[in-house]
Amino acid sequence: MIRLLLVILILRILCPVDAQNIDINLLRTINLNRPVSLDGACKFTSNTVTITSITVPLTLLVVGKLSDNRLTFNNGLKSALSISVSMSVSTILKYAINRPRPYTTYPDIQRLSSDFTPSFPSGHTTSAFCTATSLSLMYPKWYVIVPAYFWATMVGYSRMHLGMHYPLDVLAGAILGTGISLVSFKVQKWIGQK
Repeated sequence: MIRLLLVILILRILCPVDAQNIDINLLRTINLNRPVSLDGACKFTSNTVTITSITVPLTLLVVGKLSDNRLTFNNGLKSALSISVSMSVSTILKYAINRPRPYTTYPDIQRLSSDFTPSFPSGHTTSAFCTATSLSLMYPKWYVIVPAYFWATMVGYSRMHLGMHYPLDVLAGAILGTGISLVSFKVQKWIGQK
């Protein structure tokens, strides 16, 4: 599925009309043929993003401070900074690009949630992948990495399942969240060494 989304992104850049058709057709496949029994789980998963993205760095900061563990406290700072930067960039892009939500442009898309911001990129997916990448960089163990990225992937899927985003929005959010987290951690490491 990631390869298909990457192809859509490349096509979107090279031939916007055809890419839009692929984007909406894939969304229709996901949204209109969705297993309705997953509606509640997708809403729940989508709703975990804000609390998780706040709780992870906050917990690390508090635990690090209370236990006088500088590494844990610094990890909390790195995570908070990464998430803040990724959400700021995502929000700026949303309003600069101003892509309408799919259910606005295509009335056949079944909207199971609501939002008032533009569609591209997916802020939920950006935040989820930034959080997952931050956790994976701080604690590079399979039992942290696998659940973190599984959750982030499910957030991305849930945004399409709920009719809130095109696949390209979700792919861009995943790339943005992952990329900003990687760059942020490298910059912070470089600054720490100075």
